[in-house]
Amino acid sequence: MSNRTPGDDVPIRRIDRYLAVTGLGLALVSVICFFAVIAAKPLGVTDMSSGIWPLLVVFPLIALPIAFLMIVSVLIMSIVRRARANRGN
Repeated sequence: MSNRTPGDDVPIRRIDRYLAVTGLGLALVSVICFFAVIAAKPLGVTDMSSGIWPLLVVFPLIALPIAFLMIVSVLIMSIVRRARANRGN
C-alpha cells in the first residue's frame, strides 16, 4: 500500500507543457501535410516543384523526428521527476 494521498501528485512544469504541446502540434501538422501531399495527385496537382508543395513534402521529414524527440524527452523527464519524488517519500 502507498502512503501517498491522491493530492500528492508531482506538479507539471511549464517546460513539460511546452514540449508536449509543441511536439503534438508538430506531429499533427506533419500528418496533415503528409495527407495533403498524398491527396494532391488524385486532385490534379501536376506541378509539385513550385509554390508551397516543396515545403509540404519536406516538412514531415523534419518535423516528425523533432516531435518524436520532444515527446520522448517529456516522458523521460516525467519518469525521472516521479522517481525523485518517490525516493523522497
